[in-house]
Amino acid sequence: MTSQHKQAAPAGPLEGVRVIDLSAVLMGPYATQIFGDHGADVIKIESPEGDSTRWIGPGRHPGMGPLFLHLNRNKRSVALDLKSPEGAAAMRRLIEGADVFVHNLRPASIARLGLDYESISMINPRIIWCGVYGYGEEGPYAGRPAYDDLIQGAVGIAALQQQSGASEPRYVPLTIADRMVGLHAAHSVAMALYGRERTGRGCRIDVPMFETMASVVLSDHLYGRTFEPPSGDAGYVRLLSPGRRPYETSDGYICALVYNDGHWQRFLHAIERDDLRVDPRFADLASRTRHIDEVYGFLGQTLCVQSTAHWLALFEDIDVPAVPLNTVESLLDDPHLAAVGFFRQVEHPSEGAMRTFGAPARWVGYDVSKLAPAPRLGEHTESVLRECGFDAVALASLLVGGAAVPVLADAEVSE
Repeated sequence: MTSQHKQAAPAGPLEGVRVIDLSAVLMGPYATQIFGDHGADVIKIESPEGDSTRWIGPGRHPGMGPLFLHLNRNKRSVALDLKSPEGAAAMRRLIEGADVFVHNLRPASIARLGLDYESISMINPRIIWCGVYGYGEEGPYAGRPAYDDLIQGAVGIAALQQQSGASEPRYVPLTIADRMVGLHAAHSVAMALYGRERTGRGCRIDVPMFETMASVVLSDHLYGRTFEPPSGDAGYVRLLSPGRRPYETSDGYICALVYNDGHWQRFLHAIERDDLRVDPRFADLASRTRHIDEVYGFLGQTLCVQSTAHWLALFEDIDVPAVPLNTVESLLDDPHLAAVGFFRQVEHPSEGAMRTFGAPARWVGYDVSKLAPAPRLGEHTESVLRECGFDAVALASLLVGGAAVPVLADAEVSE
């Protein structure tokens, strides 16, 4: 078939799905960005003040900070005052034609707005309602505020950092709870959409941060406490060893994982330590795990005497996984990311040239390359409300009364 007869790949697999996104900060917006990246029409509902992440980081214009830009591409912004009767009515009109509703407000707050599942399902029985918040409603922590740092501490991540060698409890320097819980919300909604195709019914999904991250941590670290009576202590010893870290070389650092039996046999032979090939401590994975501090200590002492390039070449030759240690800055110049086209140079209509990246998964049969720029606050208020049937008079009434906010001029031109 000639190129002129080839049909363009259809848009993402969620094309035709409309998502009403009443979430802010990181967790909910990360989930809904995944929907937008894969073809959904994501309508981001913001207060007149806007999502707080608009104001984080060194931006070029007020309300267009880098965190917001990376979390809210492929979305349209509608600014509504949901505490006003007119704004609440406009929100109900949006929900009538939606497939998915996502929020990260506490249950009491969402109920006060009349946007709890029972109320919304009366408007739209086919809606997939997804609440993403701190704690399940059946427990004593229900309704408490929750942020990434708090959840990292509550599920043991900060304590594990100290247990594995840090001088004191520390948070992981990533919003790892927000990202993990956002991923859980995204795949939960995708499964619910599939279920609706078979049953025709919508549903309610609650994705609590605490329980989600507890399951993530305990799947590694419940360990010997898995059994009753326990077969040992909690904590996966390999992950907790202070020696599990990038190894210092004579001129830098290297990340290497000499892990399975084949790796060790080939590595010990290559460094002329055949004596250790019969050492019981190195005999198999179970034995190496029992002696993990000694194993990692041996690797640290061995790798520090040669250069990073020497070890990278050797590990490649004997098929043992290893990579150089990157910083965030050096990651920007990584040759593999360049070869696969990971980074994209785009022109934002108000923010100018910027570096970004698309959906990491590669699809055959769908085009998920769209990178519509993150919207200015209220940029699509008028156009979206017109789509929902508001005529010029009704729209003017909303705007004049302050229940709806059009695109803010200062986000366009302020320095």
